[in-house]
Amino acid sequence: MQTWLGGIGLAWLLVQIVLLFVYRHSLVAYWREPVLRYPVLVFESDDWGAGPLEQAQALGALRQILKDHRDQSGRYPVMTLGLILSIADTEAMRAATQSAYIRIALDHVRFESVLTALCAGIDEGVFAPQLHGLEHYWPPAVIAAARTDVQVAGWLKTDGIALSEDLPSRLQSRWIDAASLPSQPLSEAEIYAAVEEEVKVYMQIFGAKPAIAVPTTFIWSDVVERAWAAHGVSCMITPGTRHESRDGQGRPSGDGRVILNGERGQGDVMYLVRNNYFEPKLGHRAEKALDALALQTACGRPTLLETHRFNFLGNPAQSKAALAELDRLLAEARARYSELRFLSTQDIVEAIASQDTSLIIITPRARLHAWLARISQMSRFWKLARFTGLIVPLWILKKWAA
Repeated sequence: MQTWLGGIGLAWLLVQIVLLFVYRHSLVAYWREPVLRYPVLVFESDDWGAGPLEQAQALGALRQILKDHRDQSGRYPVMTLGLILSIADTEAMRAATQSAYIRIALDHVRFESVLTALCAGIDEGVFAPQLHGLEHYWPPAVIAAARTDVQVAGWLKTDGIALSEDLPSRLQSRWIDAASLPSQPLSEAEIYAAVEEEVKVYMQIFGAKPAIAVPTTFIWSDVVERAWAAHGVSCMITPGTRHESRDGQGRPSGDGRVILNGERGQGDVMYLVRNNYFEPKLGHRAEKALDALALQTACGRPTLLETHRFNFLGNPAQSKAALAELDRLLAEARARYSELRFLSTQDIVEAIASQDTSLIIITPRARLHAWLARISQMSRFWKLARFTGLIVPLWILKKWAA
């Protein structure tokens, strides 16, 4: 009987060892990921900059809402702005005798009201600039596509200031040539030259090199990382994975690897992860963001909510509703979390890099709760843990850490 029971116990132990071995890389990665001491909420907003002049009014409204809220240390909520530094000067291109691409940059007098609103929010501490791209597309690909695509040709002849959102989605990816599908990679020389140019324009407008970059449509390559790092970028915002191309149907394609906060890429750039969306015009209510905040706080992660300028532009009633939903979200978050912190992504990067214990937990026992919350989100692993009984020692660990 004892031999039989011993055999069962040994078999059970071997099953646990195999399960842990199979998932060892993910389990270790989740353990190494930094654990935050407090709930942290950041709004990551893209596509601002060179574009419609109504952005100035929208940015002003956002500033007022953000300044109506403070965390316990007196800090305003921060909305990072992924900035587009230029767009096709369709007026000049219509007047030109040749079909060459002509751009108009954010520091042009036509965008004065937008740039003034941007800088006001930066000075007030409610906006934090991030590099999104010189354009939200690869200009040669747009020019090439216009030869056969009526929609793209019409976009290049827009009366007034064009919106990059009106381009076909495949062409909104900057770091590939998607004039036709599947997309083709850009050469290393093209990428380095383009990065050098956009960093130069960013410095010309804002007086400093960009520290954080956000790839358009989250399609980029190792070469892009190295080029950005070589020009002073220390952090890249990611969706938790990477895509490097678009397939024959225009869908983003990548290797599917998981990216975690604090991991390092080419040129030692640090990754941060946007882990949910707040797009009111797409039906995302405050409750969705609050659920994300609860989950990420349990996992010891900052909550980086992705949102876009289109939520606050266009239809006045919808834009007003989006602003009201933002205000409601901030009020609810403050009410639910007395220790809520409003930080910028740069603040988080610096805290992780320096292991600042005022924000980052480093003691193993205190980190266990976050680790267990993280691995519970690994659906297949967690199901197998429950099926095999591994959940029991994990539960004991949780009780010990309490």
